[in-house]
Amino acid sequence: MKNRKTTVSLVLGSGGARGLAHIGIIHWLEQNGYEIRSIAGCSMGALVGGMHAIGKLDEFEEWVRAITVTNMLALLDLSLESNGLFKGNKIINTLKNLVGEELIEELPVPFTAVAANIAEAKEVWIDEGPLFDAIRASISMPLFFTPFRFKGEELIDGGILNPVPIAPTFSDRTDITIAVNLCGKPRDGIVLKSRTEEAQPSLFSHAISEFSDKIKSSLPQQKGGLKARNIVLQSFDAMQGTIARQKIAAYPPDYVVDIPRNLCMILDFDKAAELIRFGYEEAEQSLAEMLD
Repeated sequence: MKNRKTTVSLVLGSGGARGLAHIGIIHWLEQNGYEIRSIAGCSMGALVGGMHAIGKLDEFEEWVRAITVTNMLALLDLSLESNGLFKGNKIINTLKNLVGEELIEELPVPFTAVAANIAEAKEVWIDEGPLFDAIRASISMPLFFTPFRFKGEELIDGGILNPVPIAPTFSDRTDITIAVNLCGKPRDGIVLKSRTEEAQPSLFSHAISEFSDKIKSSLPQQKGGLKARNIVLQSFDAMQGTIARQKIAAYPPDYVVDIPRNLCMILDFDKAAELIRFGYEEAEQSLAEMLD
């Protein structure tokens, strides 16, 4: 361990369930002498980053690993509107009850969530106001969650315009900036196991699996060939990957951790334990080499 901790501005990208790898990366940084002084996050990066900024990442991780089938299915609040399958209110309210609510400007770690105003084709940086309003706006993935109205604007998932939001950290007075890109190049030989009820009495994996399957099954399917839902999800991944490369090239951070986009599908939350482990091991391999 270092005598003086290296201070870090941490940028957590979007990528659905792959965002659970952020948890493992944060654990590695904290265990190896790095102090996270600032967080900018988008979509799942905003959710995980917000949990760390409020000082409740351990509680969030415990929740995401141990939620029951009944609890998970109860969080699916179907929307009657045509602009999204789910309202997302029950998930956000559950997290509020779990970790509490604070104003972003009062958090111990400066935090920015990035959302998108698609009508005006602009990014929206949220660095003040209720934490969970910022998170709810940033995770509003098109088709799945309804847009979130914040300060008079209809906002959706920030990954549409900026899946790796580096620019909000430019004014930080930290030693280094580390960006985590969840849309990295595919890698061969990646196999993540879904936890089973037999292997994990908490029933978490089964709950998330049913959650994911219910969302996926809400999308139309083609007869023969690829399912329409897979085309939508893969297209979203490909789009974010292209934009992420452009953003990193335009605003290069000091270090980038690339999580391969074929690690899992956007909705594979049943692989939480493996994703967290992968994030930790990826930080161990890539950051340890770069930072030594």
